[in-house]
Amino acid sequence: MKILLVRPKPHKETIGLQHVMICEPLELEYLISNIPDDIKSETEAEIVDMILEKESFEDILSKKKPDFIVFTGYITHVGIIKEMAERAKTMMPWVKTGVGGVHAEVVPEDFRSEYIDFVYDKNGIDGFNLTLRGLINKKDPEEIKEEINKGLKKNTFDYKYPDRNSVKKYRKKYYYMFHNPCALIKTSFGCPYKCSFCFCREITAGQYFTREIEDIIKELASIEEEEVYIVDDDFLYDRNKLKNFIAELKANKIKKKFLVYGRADFIAENKDIILDLKTIGLQAVIVGIESVRPGDLKGYKKGTTAEINEKCIQILRESDIELYATLIIPPDFRKEDFKHLVAWLRKLNVRFVNLQPLTPLPGTDIFDEYKRSILAERQRFQVWDMAHVLLRPEHMSIRAFYWEILKAYYKVVMRPKHLLYLIKKYGLKANLKMLAGSSLISFQYLQKIVRRP
Repeated sequence: MKILLVRPKPHKETIGLQHVMICEPLELEYLISNIPDDIKSETEAEIVDMILEKESFEDILSKKKPDFIVFTGYITHVGIIKEMAERAKTMMPWVKTGVGGVHAEVVPEDFRSEYIDFVYDKNGIDGFNLTLRGLINKKDPEEIKEEINKGLKKNTFDYKYPDRNSVKKYRKKYYYMFHNPCALIKTSFGCPYKCSFCFCREITAGQYFTREIEDIIKELASIEEEEVYIVDDDFLYDRNKLKNFIAELKANKIKKKFLVYGRADFIAENKDIILDLKTIGLQAVIVGIESVRPGDLKGYKKGTTAEINEKCIQILRESDIELYATLIIPPDFRKEDFKHLVAWLRKLNVRFVNLQPLTPLPGTDIFDEYKRSILAERQRFQVWDMAHVLLRPEHMSIRAFYWEILKAYYKVVMRPKHLLYLIKKYGLKANLKMLAGSSLISFQYLQKIVRRP
């Protein structure tokens, strides 16, 4: 049985960070490595990364003639996945289709379509394998679905390591900003916090669990790339786990450069751990600063303050660890708020910032609160990218709101001293690549400003 595992290219209207990063499809690599041994000889599975593919989807289908196609994606991919499934079944009426990924697990009903046979809303690897067995044994799709739906959502992760060789032809093109080439690893699942806007904890229904350190170290040792992005929703959480992680890396003489996600309060309260992580290769931390306004932080149930955020930024700067700050821009922002935000970020010498309009994603705590105020149609999936303005600004036009976001970004990021620093640290070639990517995102914003959104 021929199987294609497909990562779609984003819709052209999606304002995407794919212009400055393309990460490996880890979830698809897990599917390939965990096909059971007793049916492996009866399957031929291949990953198709449409972000990097030069051939069209139709040409690939004509050449490969798959029996089963599985898609992965976020909310922004829902429409594209449905279209691709329809195109596949139009070309090959016999083909079976499935879809998994984080959005399928939280809002599976979005994928209801006559062209999609299986939606994996929990335990995706197990559901995929049940489907393979069923199709090999010529079972009816409805019978296979019943078997998939019987299981409860797991809170353990006892699977083989992802098959990174399955994306060998794409591998050198996977990167995250200046981390190039870059591999991914996941060491924990879910998030122990309860921020109202966050989608992450919904994926595991509020559960949080981690892998054993020995298992993590063993996988890290198998990764060829020096640059590694640890894609946990919050890697900087447990002091003891981090101490063990540092000790085991040193004991096993593993030398990597790490990018992680971490909370500002942990960094502010654990400078010693941050400095120790620096010694074993921590290069950069993505931090959800979210806001400089106390009321916003309280409303988001963030559990931090502006003072905590400032201390976090100071510690990372003193430790020579790059900060990738993310902030949420709510619809009640005035021009004065943008000016204050820019002044605050410039004062703290923040070099990288992602300014995201408040986006109440379906499945999050705040979706019901805002759903009557959302400007975009629910089915216009491509604009739910945390970059489009989906809530009407209260004190300016939509165009003006886009302009203020873009202007704030350039005032923070494109300072001459920052550009000189980045060229010195990463080289001219890497900076030109980032400039080209950020220019494409800026152009998408300018289109929103010039045209009526």
